[in-house]
Amino acid sequence: MSWLVTGGAGYIGAHVVHAMTAAGEQVVVLDDLSTGDAGRLAELPGVPLVVGSVRDRGLVRRVLREHAVQGVVHVAGKKQVAESVADPLTYYAENVEGLVALLESCRAKGVARFVFSSSAAVYGTPDADPVAEDAPCRPLSPYGQTKLVGEWLLRDCAAAWGLAATSLRYFNVAGAATPRLGDSGAANLVPLVFAALDAGSAPLVFGDDHGTPDGTGVRDYVHVADVAEAHLAAVRALTAGSPGGTYNVGRGQGASVLDVLRVVGEVTGADTTPEVVGRRPGDPASVVAAVGRIERELGFRARYDLHDMVTSAWTAWRRLQPL
Repeated sequence: MSWLVTGGAGYIGAHVVHAMTAAGEQVVVLDDLSTGDAGRLAELPGVPLVVGSVRDRGLVRRVLREHAVQGVVHVAGKKQVAESVADPLTYYAENVEGLVALLESCRAKGVARFVFSSSAAVYGTPDADPVAEDAPCRPLSPYGQTKLVGEWLLRDCAAAWGLAATSLRYFNVAGAATPRLGDSGAANLVPLVFAALDAGSAPLVFGDDHGTPDGTGVRDYVHVADVAEAHLAAVRALTAGSPGGTYNVGRGQGASVLDVLRVVGEVTGADTTPEVVGRRPGDPASVVAAVGRIERELGFRARYDLHDMVTSAWTAWRRLQPL
């Protein structure tokens, strides 16, 4: 059985591809390389890389046919909250229109297993802490809204033509399984802190007056290698005949921004004393995953802690952006 991984040359997607191939799954990658790096797949010569967009229906259908694809892991898409606020049309085009095109191709070629990269951004500011999968979804950004629309599309396709679909709501992803697979961007907290240290400036903390123990925002940080293993668990469940479901992917433990800065300081030896600035609109005080459902139904539990994430991320950062 062959699986198509869209966005498989990206930060998270490449980890998924490595985990799946290590487990013996046959994989083909589709990536437009707008943010992906083909070098992340260099150690996997048996994995074909097709350069192109999920919106190219002809290309996607050819790939599904030629590689006898029976399942899709859809990791491709636009992923930055602030960018989505500034450019919502691009986010709806890539994340919603792209998913529609991909699902049309799946239906046309009889591909009925689908794993979708969703996000905890669908929750917005949750009322519960930890937040479970049945909590109300009130996304605060076009990015979060496109992820929620994606979940709706999958639900409706499941009802209409029997698609077995699993949506994985990632929480705050960090770390690297190997230095070559590190996050080369600077949109998430850990690489943002690294970038500030490299520039000789203080890391920014957006508000220290939240209703949390130290006043800074609390999030559920999860190692990218664990996220990849969650995808593998979802793939195996669908292969075994599961109808799919919606699952949080986190550790079930929160860490504040100051907690993260403390660990970064321990790992790097740098002074991580922050500059506190005003809160960003809509930033919730605390968002931590309830992880009981994915443990019960998929047998997945995150293995790595915050120190593991920061250590692996720092090693990868030094490789990608040497002094």
